[in-house]
Amino acid sequence: MTSTAAAHPGLELGSLRVATPVVLAPMAGITNAAYRRLCAEHGAGLYVCEMITSRGLVEGDPTTRRMLVFDDAEQVRSVQLYGTDPAYVGKAAELLCGEWGVNHIDLNFGCPVPKVTRKGGGGALPWKRGLLARILESAVAAATPYDVPVTIKTRKGLDDDHLTYLDAGRIAQDAGCAAIALHGRTVVQAYSGEADWDAIARLVDHVDIPVLGNGDIWEAADAVRMVEQTGAAGVVVGRGCLGRPWLFRDLAAAFDGTEVTTLPSLGEVATMMRRHAELLVEHMGEERGCKEFRKHVTWYLKGFGTGGEMRRSLGLVSTLADLDRLLADLDPGEPFPVSELGAPRGRQGAPRSRVVLPEGWLDDADGSDCHLQEAVDETTGG
Repeated sequence: MTSTAAAHPGLELGSLRVATPVVLAPMAGITNAAYRRLCAEHGAGLYVCEMITSRGLVEGDPTTRRMLVFDDAEQVRSVQLYGTDPAYVGKAAELLCGEWGVNHIDLNFGCPVPKVTRKGGGGALPWKRGLLARILESAVAAATPYDVPVTIKTRKGLDDDHLTYLDAGRIAQDAGCAAIALHGRTVVQAYSGEADWDAIARLVDHVDIPVLGNGDIWEAADAVRMVEQTGAAGVVVGRGCLGRPWLFRDLAAAFDGTEVTTLPSLGEVATMMRRHAELLVEHMGEERGCKEFRKHVTWYLKGFGTGGEMRRSLGLVSTLADLDRLLADLDPGEPFPVSELGAPRGRQGAPRSRVVLPEGWLDDADGSDCHLQEAVDETTGG
């Protein structure tokens, strides 16, 4: 452990102060209450609930309500909201503040998934500058009486020929948003290629509100480097923490001016896996909790010498007793595979050939009068 730079002053989002300038990106099926609790046990930061839809919340959709669950230990409730209709978004923001006790609302305009962009949502929506402004103004107006900050997450644009992030930053600032997070990729890139940190720096220079940088943060040193290179007020971490909740310990130390790289042995990873499963079971019951845990096995064991048969068995666990029996057979002394440090995790894929958009979407860059049909069940991130 070595001391490096001065401690970071923390992140200010309106009246909300986050001691460590790190935000856990909402990831569908990942950042539920159990995973947020697990990450928070390792380090400080802002841990955002899975994305929910404004229409789903307003109309009382059961799936949406099941996702809107908080752990008893969560003192700051943060939710990412998806919406394309200003009226629904405003009403949903009011419900979150008034009935759910939420302390922070983030609006998602970064999702690259075709089923979302096809309807003009996610990463497609910022092309309609006027519509974006109406949505943000509606959310801020609803949240302001509760002193709840509203932030926005977006991408660079549809593609390199249709960039929107500078306009989105200005619109967010004018609407009263507390910050803007930029994923340094276009919609057409999805999760492929490298994130453009220079775009994050340009946005920092363009707006007066805090900018959070997102993209290619695999280690704590990457987060510090991003802040130093771009001037960002903080970072948003997504895929880098998959199977590595301890990354938040390293991030907290790094922004406190200390360099730490946690290298857990396989035995220590097994303990973390057990804790993750235990929290899932606590929130969901044993059957569903164990089923949810299965998807994390590959990420936890990435790079370790665990054989395929063991991985398959762990990917089929249905009880905590099964899990305990299998974890006991792992070699607790196997060292962490340092070759995995700095390597991409989670989905990457190839860039899309084009962004799927509503017909005539590019003909009008304002869209103030645009009325989009908002789905109840969009549950992806961006």
